[in-house]
Amino acid sequence: MGKKKNSPFSGHHNDLVKHSNTPFDTFFILKRTTTTNESFHTVSPFLVEKAITANLGITKSTRKLSSGDLLIEIATRQQAQQIIHLKYLDTIPVTVSAHATLNFSKGVISCGELLHVPMEEVLKGFQPQGVTHVQRIKIRRNGHLIDTKHLILTFHSPKIPDSVRAGYIKLTVRPYIPNPLRCYKCQRFGHSKTSCRGTLTCARCAEAGHDSSDCTASEKCVNCKGSHTSFSRSCSAWKFEKELIAEKVKKNISFLEARRLVKSRAPAPGTSYASAVGKKPETTSTRILPKQGQ
Repeated sequence: MGKKKNSPFSGHHNDLVKHSNTPFDTFFILKRTTTTNESFHTVSPFLVEKAITANLGITKSTRKLSSGDLLIEIATRQQAQQIIHLKYLDTIPVTVSAHATLNFSKGVISCGELLHVPMEEVLKGFQPQGVTHVQRIKIRRNGHLIDTKHLILTFHSPKIPDSVRAGYIKLTVRPYIPNPLRCYKCQRFGHSKTSCRGTLTCARCAEAGHDSSDCTASEKCVNCKGSHTSFSRSCSAWKFEKELIAEKVKKNISFLEARRLVKSRAPAPGTSYASAVGKKPETTSTRILPKQGQ
């Protein structure tokens, strides 16, 4: 028997398989394009649902945001290709864009074998598994930043996978739980210095009008009024924010929903959150890194 010839469609089949494994966006924002800044607040939800189904078929969900724009979660690659070219919803002119953050997720892996592998090589190795960015976690020791075996992987997917493969090694992916965002100007949580509308406040003594660079006053926290700096990890407010973020990440819910859940577990009136944290036994841990020396 002679050598088996390749099917004339074999190349197309390989392209199809490769294409089907490529990540695609699933969350999109629909905005009305008007000269009077109109939104979907004034549009019938019946019309919206009918128009979306007519253009895309059955999607996973449609939700109106507080801005009046629509957040649509699509179900298939074909819908992702269709929605990005959408110009009208019924007779309403619209613009469509992929959501800036919901189409991505972050996870943490730990692998000693990758400790000395260049980041470019690590990223290239993980890219076929939907990874778009890799960042090594560092710790500060004796005034120097030291590389660790822990890596933060950004996936082009709303949810992280259970595991990834670094060559022959299968690695478990854990949820990445970032530290609370604290403003370096007013010391409050939830925003950065660039968007702060508050007053310059000292991170050491909690007094307004100066920063902490030359402050020698007694320590006081802006957020919980405790006898420590505003950047202390022992702060009860910091722990509350950390628990809130962990709840959001692990349950894949909004900050508003996460805050409601965490507050529902807060101590009863008359008991400070700080004292409750001190007495409450730890049942779960939100740390992603081992303590130094472990």
